[in-house]
Amino acid sequence: MKMKKVIAALLALTMVALCFAACGSNSDTTGSTNGEVTLKIGGSGPLTGDYAQYGNGVKNGAQLAVDEINAAGGVNGIKLEFDLQDDEGTQEKAVNAYNALKDWGMKLSIGTVTSDACIAFQGEAARDNMFLLTPSATAVEAINGDNAFRVCFSDPNQGVASADYIADNNVAKKVAIIYDSSNSYSSGIYEKFVSEAKVKGIEVVTAQSFTADSNKDFTAQLQAVKSSGAELLFLPIYYSEASLILNQAKMAALEIKYFGCDGLDGLLTMANFDKSLAEGVMLLTPFAANATDEYTVNFVKKYTEKYGADTMNQFAADAYDAIYIIKAAMEKAGITADMSSSDICDAMKTAMTQITVDGVTGTGIHWSADGEPSKAPKAVVIKDGAYQAL
Repeated sequence: MKMKKVIAALLALTMVALCFAACGSNSDTTGSTNGEVTLKIGGSGPLTGDYAQYGNGVKNGAQLAVDEINAAGGVNGIKLEFDLQDDEGTQEKAVNAYNALKDWGMKLSIGTVTSDACIAFQGEAARDNMFLLTPSATAVEAINGDNAFRVCFSDPNQGVASADYIADNNVAKKVAIIYDSSNSYSSGIYEKFVSEAKVKGIEVVTAQSFTADSNKDFTAQLQAVKSSGAELLFLPIYYSEASLILNQAKMAALEIKYFGCDGLDGLLTMANFDKSLAEGVMLLTPFAANATDEYTVNFVKKYTEKYGADTMNQFAADAYDAIYIIKAAMEKAGITADMSSSDICDAMKTAMTQITVDGVTGTGIHWSADGEPSKAPKAVVIKDGAYQAL
C-alpha cells in the first residue's frame, strides 16, 4: 500500500512538472528571452519559387537592421526578434504564415513582400488590430485598414510617376505596354499609367496582356508591339517574366526602349540571365547599389559582408528601412514589451503620422493616415550590368 502511495505521488509530481514544461514551451508574448526583454516582428514572403529574389532580399535586409538595432541596445530597452515565413507569394500560404506567427508571439508585422499575398495577410492583421508596415506590397488593397502602412510607392503612384518621367524627360511619345492582367501589382500600375499618359500627351499605341497561366511565350505580344510603331515598351511586371520578354524580343529583332517599375529589380541577380539583354533598360526603383550617399554606402557594405550581393536589391533596402521606421515609430509611441499587440497598433498608427525618417530608399520620408509614404521617386538605367542613376 505504501509503495502504491509513493508511485501515485511520483506520478502527480511528474504531471505537475510536465504541465510547467508545456507552459514554458508556448510562445512568450510577454517579451522575455534569455533574461532580455524582447518584441517579436513577423512577416512572410516568397523564399522559394519564381519571386524568391524578392523574399530573400526582404528577409536579409530586415534581419540586418534587427541585428544592428539589437547590437546598439534595442528600442526603448527592448530587443527585437524577427521571423519571415515562406508564403511562395500566395494568399493561402500568407494566411497560414500569419496564424503561425501569431502563435509564435508576433506583436508587430512587416506584412508580406508581394501584393496579392499582402491583401490576404493584411485582412487578418486588420481584424486583430495588428500593426503592419509592408516594405514592398504596392497594391492599394494591401494596406486597407488604419493599422497598415507601406515603405514603397503604391501601384497608382508608380504608374503616374512612370508616365510623368517618360513625358517630362522626352523619353518617348509612342508607348506600348505588356502587363499581367491576373496580377494586382501589374494591372494597378497599368491602369494609372494609361490614365496619366493621356494627360501627359503620351500615345499608348498598343496594350498587350498575359496571365499567370500564359507567362512563358510572348511571341504574339511582341509581334503586336513591333507592328505598333512604339518607341518604348513599358513593362509594369515582375523580373521573371521580364527576363523572358527581353530574351524573346532579341530573337524577334525588336529594337525599342524599355521602361519598368520596381518589379524589374532582380533582373541583374537572376541565375543564368544574360545581363546584356537588360542594357539600357530604365526603371523606377528607390535603390541603386552604386549611389554615393551615406545611407546607401553603409547599407551596401554591411549587406554584402553578411549576405553577399545576390539578393541585394530594392526589396532588401525597403525591408532594411522598414525595421528602422518601426524603431522610430516605437520610440515616438513609447512602446513597451508588456503592451498587447492591439495597444501597440493604436500607438504606432498615430506615431507613424508624426515621424520623418531618412533611409536608404529616401530622405525625409513621412506618412499620411492612409498609410502612404511621401518621398521623391528615383529612376535608374542599367548600364554595363549595373544601375546608374538617371
